[in-house]
Amino acid sequence: MIEGYIDGHNIDFIKDKVAFDLEWNSKDQTFDRDLLAMRTYFDCGLIEVGVIVTRSKELNDIFKELTDKNGKALISKYGASTTWLGKLEYRLKSRRNGGCPILAIGIKKACVEGY
Repeated sequence: MIEGYIDGHNIDFIKDKVAFDLEWNSKDQTFDRDLLAMRTYFDCGLIEVGVIVTRSKELNDIFKELTDKNGKALISKYGASTTWLGKLEYRLKSRRNGGCPILAIGIKKACVEGY
C-alpha cells in the first residue's frame, strides 16, 4: 500500500464500482484532473467504469440565442476553452484515462425543451 496514493481530487459521485462526474462550463483542464482521478481509482480496483457528462458543441446554438439578466449572450460564458465533449474526446483519444473505460455523454440540443 502506498500512503497518500489516492489523494487530491475526488470524483463527484461513486456508487458501487461506477464513478460519475458532471463537467459544465469549467476550464477544460478539469478533464485532465477527472481522468487522472478515475484512472487512479480504476488502477486501485475501486471503480470499474467512469461516466462523464458534459455539453455537446451544438448547444452553442442555444447559448447564442439566450441572454443573461444583463442582455449579454450566454455564448460569451460558454466558449471553446470550457468543458465540452470535443475537449474530452481529444483527451480520451490520447488515452489519458489509462485502462479505465469511460462513457462520455455530450448533452445535445434535442435534450433541451423547445429545441
